[in-house]
Amino acid sequence: MSSPSVTDLSGRLPILDQCRRYALVGSPNSGKTTVFNALTGLRSKVANYAGVTVQCSSGILNGARGRQAELIDLPGTYSLDPLSPEESLTLDFLQGKIPHEPAPDGIVFVADSTSLSRSLPLLGGVIQQGIPVVLVLTMIDEIEARRGSVDVRRLESLLGLPVIPVIGNRGVGIPELKLSLLGGRALKPPQPQVPPPQDALHRFQWADQILHKAYRSPTHETPLTDTLDRWMLHPVSGVLTFILVMVFFFQAIFTWAVPMQDGLDSAVAWMGSSLSALLPDGLVQSVIVDGILTGVGSVIVFIPQIALLFLLITLFEQIGYMSRAVFVVDRVMSWVGLDGRSFVALLSSYACAIPGIMATRSIPDFRQRLTTILVSPLMTCSARLPVYTLLIAAFVPAQTVWGFLSLQGLVMLGLYLLGSLTALIAAGLMRRGPLGGDSMPFYVELPPYRWPTLKALWRGVSSPVSRFLRRAGTVILVASMVLWALLSFPRVQVPVSVQQQGEAAAQSYQLERSLAAGIGRTLEPAFEPVGFDWRISIGLVASLAAREVIVSTLAQIYSVEAEDEDDPALRSVLQQRLAPPGTASPTPTQRLAVALALLIFFVFALQCMSTVAVMRRETGSWKWPIAAFSGMFVLAYAASFLTYRLTLWLG
Repeated sequence: MSSPSVTDLSGRLPILDQCRRYALVGSPNSGKTTVFNALTGLRSKVANYAGVTVQCSSGILNGARGRQAELIDLPGTYSLDPLSPEESLTLDFLQGKIPHEPAPDGIVFVADSTSLSRSLPLLGGVIQQGIPVVLVLTMIDEIEARRGSVDVRRLESLLGLPVIPVIGNRGVGIPELKLSLLGGRALKPPQPQVPPPQDALHRFQWADQILHKAYRSPTHETPLTDTLDRWMLHPVSGVLTFILVMVFFFQAIFTWAVPMQDGLDSAVAWMGSSLSALLPDGLVQSVIVDGILTGVGSVIVFIPQIALLFLLITLFEQIGYMSRAVFVVDRVMSWVGLDGRSFVALLSSYACAIPGIMATRSIPDFRQRLTTILVSPLMTCSARLPVYTLLIAAFVPAQTVWGFLSLQGLVMLGLYLLGSLTALIAAGLMRRGPLGGDSMPFYVELPPYRWPTLKALWRGVSSPVSRFLRRAGTVILVASMVLWALLSFPRVQVPVSVQQQGEAAAQSYQLERSLAAGIGRTLEPAFEPVGFDWRISIGLVASLAAREVIVSTLAQIYSVEAEDEDDPALRSVLQQRLAPPGTASPTPTQRLAVALALLIFFVFALQCMSTVAVMRRETGSWKWPIAAFSGMFVLAYAASFLTYRLTLWLG
């Protein structure tokens, strides 16, 4: 959701013209977003600016007597000497260089109190902008636990600006910060005792002088952090831990969510039966039951897996493990010419390739950034999860390996690894070929381990699930309705001999003569070598809108041909009906070959036009997204062909 410029307040958050605007500035992992959420109460929108590709968050701070302020959460940055689009946006915003966006009235500078030596040089650059500044010190409880201290009053005197210590996730210090921002008096530009020097290198010396007078560094990490990092960051045990975490990750996604998924599946089936009994036969019943409920409902049942996926991702981020994973995997990334910044973008692509591609804006080197953009769609996004779960549940036995590992979970992990390894290999080839060059230095901050808050976990799960539901109510609903129309028209007269065979035979007769069948049979010769008939061919075309649409497509097509009406679950229907083109009595091996080929196709194919559009926007050209789409389609087709033929040969 984009926001217009501040000169058009009708589409932005409802604030008054005269209210103050504050920019939140700070380095990554400083707790800036936690402070932003605490101030705005999680009520925020995405703020887009003319001529700028980087997005920010815009929120409203409400105070006493109707006072309000707008807060703009700028991207985390280490410097105002810009190397990346994020850093350029921060500097341009502070200097009022963004079209139709005036400079902010003040700056809320957020700094991690446990690592002030890395934040004060950036603060020095902010002070030079001549804008009022409030310094917010986060994690003040952690510095005390680690035997460090901050003399807040002395720091205020040295810097010539207000300093407010907070514990963002507990709300400590937030009322004082609100009062400072919404008080009757306007903030004044900082008046430090010693002005920060212009040269960036000398600002580090300036920061050291200030800290020497008002700050005692933590003497050690917390005992928990010390103990765990000796294991987590070790060249051998750290890699083993990463592997174990990934195994746990996918085992949990596939096994823990199954009961909830089965419950939703049964609920959707019950709703379908109830509506069929209530509504008279005809087009109205067909559009509601076969179009809307079957199409959308077949995708909704995968919400438990998606919710669990994001719950685990948020959990690992909140406890501090993700930064360790970046550190460990950075060694591997260097082998293919990338670094930890690319890993962060690729990791984001596990949720969705679109935010993953947008996360590459933090990569200052264009060739490395372009490489990361091109391989991001190979990472297994959450839209593939319904496809994987459906086919694995239908064709992989629900048995254990070594007595405790789910075979289905291991297959799921294998698909994720296949996409990831292919992305790394492709990146290595590009970095040693047309996009070669040295990478810029990279470093990552390792926050102390901490318990996540329920609010943070809820936000990490509710936001992506809400986006998925919105897509189910828009893109998937529209696709389902279009497909229903293609499957239902033109209406044909069913011969009496077919009607005598039952309702299923009559529906199948209509399906075979529908517009969808005609389109599918036109495409079938192209996909016949990989075992895909006209039904799957239609699904592949429909899934260009969104990968998970193929699930609703197959649900609508195969539901009318189900042989076991006592078990309407789609996976059971596929076990009966999935088959190569022109096969009257397919063997289990043939069905398995088609399923595996379809799985492999979705591992590699770029079945998402939204991702293609974002690649176009981020690269500034159609050349790269067209090359990515074409190359991934060829790879998907070739890999599916080999999988299909090899399975038949081994079977």
